[in-house]
Amino acid sequence: METQGTESTDVAHGTVRRVVRVRGRVQGVGYRMDAAAAAERCGVAGTVRNLLDGSVEADVEGPAEAVGAMIEHLREGPGSASVEGIDVRREPPRGAASFRVAG
Repeated sequence: METQGTESTDVAHGTVRRVVRVRGRVQGVGYRMDAAAAAERCGVAGTVRNLLDGSVEADVEGPAEAVGAMIEHLREGPGSASVEGIDVRREPPRGAASFRVAG
């Protein structure tokens, strides 16, 4: 489900940002490391972190097509994960330059 948010003027330059919350069996299964590898392949920047409720949040920024590819990867995750669903929120780009795994 993608919820509407504020679009940035950076979208005109091809940069978009999406915050993705992933629900299911996604902690303790290598999901964040898999997401970091996928981010490098897709060419996006941002962060991925575990949340206290057992979900994972990925903050992804880059060219619209690359961010879309990353979101599709997050829908599946690694074979060890079991993704039950995702929520996608639009946010203004922040200018992230790399992708990192956070707590």
